[in-house]
Amino acid sequence: MNKTQLIPVMMLAATPAVAQDNAPTAVGAGVGLLIGLAIMIVVGAVVGWLAGLIVKGSGYGFWGDVLIGIGGSILAGFIFPLVGFEVGTSILASIIPAVIGAAILLLIIRTIRRKSG
Repeated sequence: MNKTQLIPVMMLAATPAVAQDNAPTAVGAGVGLLIGLAIMIVVGAVVGWLAGLIVKGSGYGFWGDVLIGIGGSILAGFIFPLVGFEVGTSILASIIPAVIGAAILLLIIRTIRRKSG
């Protein structure tokens, strides 16, 4: 195929109809991403807040609780399988290990802050 034969093929592939066919998939993926991020922020805030109640000390504010909750969830996802505990798929079975992981993370942060300051 030479260059002049390739141009009409490329034009057919880039029609508005093709873009419209893919638009719902792209929009759905974007909305799903936003919903997933919103859920992660809300659950992270709840987990961080609960861990803050368990481990008394200075508060870190809303965004600090979110980060600690998400970090605690990640920490629990690594630690619990290593010691033989399965993290469940239900909300309650996921939140309990996440709160424990966030409490551990808060204790680690507290220890580091005491040694450095």
